[in-house]
Amino acid sequence: MHDATESPRTAMSDLPDCWPPLPFDSWKDTYATLHMWTQIVGKVRLALTPRLNHWWNVPLYLSARGLTTSAIHYAERTFELRFDFLTHELVLQLSDGRVKSLPLFPRSVADFYQAFMSMLHSAGIEVRIWKMPVEIPNPIPFDQDRVHSSYDPESVRRFWQILVSVDRVFQEFRSRFLGKSSPVHFFWGSFDHAVTRFSGRRAPDRSGADSITREAYSHEASSVGFWPGSGIDAPAFYSYLAPEPPGFRDASVRPPAAKYHPQLSEFILMYDDVRLSPSPCATLLDFCQSTYEAGAELAHWDRQALEKAPRASVRIA
Repeated sequence: MHDATESPRTAMSDLPDCWPPLPFDSWKDTYATLHMWTQIVGKVRLALTPRLNHWWNVPLYLSARGLTTSAIHYAERTFELRFDFLTHELVLQLSDGRVKSLPLFPRSVADFYQAFMSMLHSAGIEVRIWKMPVEIPNPIPFDQDRVHSSYDPESVRRFWQILVSVDRVFQEFRSRFLGKSSPVHFFWGSFDHAVTRFSGRRAPDRSGADSITREAYSHEASSVGFWPGSGIDAPAFYSYLAPEPPGFRDASVRPPAAKYHPQLSEFILMYDDVRLSPSPCATLLDFCQSTYEAGAELAHWDRQALEKAPRASVRIA
């Protein structure tokens, strides 16, 4: 019998196929190409959706088959763009019933950009985006990028499967919080899956910060996320508080493999340390909870008002 309230801390989530290996060196070229493709699609969402606090109108979301923009309203219609990582295509679905698709295969970012914009144009969607990538070194305008052109379907499928497993844990973690929290969402700029909690208090102004950073960190925040390779050239989980309270970097957190990274100013837990643990879901949830608790205590968050007791684990019989 299967309980409808099943927790992610069950045997189902910890099957080996749910946490596949993904060595960075084996897919770094595909990673770089897919990063640019998601930025192109994400910038369409950015251009056509109302601005939300902390740039929450920017990210993509996990779907049952890949990543999606969710519904975007355009003139008298609505459309959605979906990366399907099972059939390996980018799908454009419109509220008038039309469906168009773009196959995903090894091709340059420039070729993908032209084909994608042509697909939108053929559906009567006219949108202009800033063609320069963000949050990467040495950016190349999308329509000129013939450097990145790799696409390995199996690596992309594994990447998506990891996101599915991570998302289940992050959704459980998010459910424990009564205060303001972000959706669990995928930022195409930094190419990470993340969820953020807020204390409810404004944060001190960041001296010298640009307008994007000022808005993103306008309030005290605790964030956890997953990088499939960015930042330290290996899949890893991160956790930080902004602003960081004194003593946070020296806090005792779980599991023991988690370490504070002084250059990134974040706690880091390598993906393989989660994947190879007896229960990856429990290990990741412990990392999320312990790093949050350490920071919230040091920053004097009103935890009694902001939190609720976690659900008990549910067995599958």
